Amino acid sequence: MNTVEIKTPGSTHQVLEEKLTSLGLYVTALEAYGMWKADPEQIKVLDVRTFEEYVLIGHAEMAANVPLAFPTYNWDAGKGNYSVVANQDFIAHVKARFTSDDTILVMCRSGGRSAMAVNALAKNGFTQVHNIIDGFEGDKVEDPESVHHGKRMRNGWKNSAPWTYRLDPQLVWLPSEVELDTLRKTLDI
Repeated sequence: MNTVEIKTPGSTHQVLEEKLTSLGLYVTALEAYGMWKADPEQIKVLDVRTFEEYVLIGHAEMAANVPLAFPTYNWDAGKGNYSVVANQDFIAHVKARFTSDDTILVMCRSGGRSAMAVNALAKNGFTQVHNIIDGFEGDKVEDPESVHHGKRMRNGWKNSAPWTYRLDPQLVWLPSEVELDTLRKTLDI
């Protein structure tokens, strides 16, 4: 995959093209935490990982969870992973939480899905949406001599800012019964 140089408030970074957004607003997890800490009333944090990731891997304590996609629990041999389906109500849920001129810092695992979320929000009138380029878990350690080789421990929120497993009912994704029925049918469960 190709990399591109981007600027965040504190420095420049080489990132995969999949982390680029139409708005061109980028921050690292550490910078995002600093922004939120400096102005917690005005800076919003959105976690677009699956509910399972949010609950089981942990999350930034102030991050609202609105999944961009859901796992289907069907194996995709080509990707070497489970396939996913888009959350058809993603924009509606985000609009219920935030206004189009809010400053929103968006994270996923490592910056790819959050870029997709930023682009979807930009198409729907949101203008101050930043991609957290290293996400919650961060980028993989590339040093083959490291005991952490291949693990997501190089940066990311989990490795640079406070996080929790505690669930706040005001921040977790709570689907309506209609959404649950639709999701069950989509996932065939």
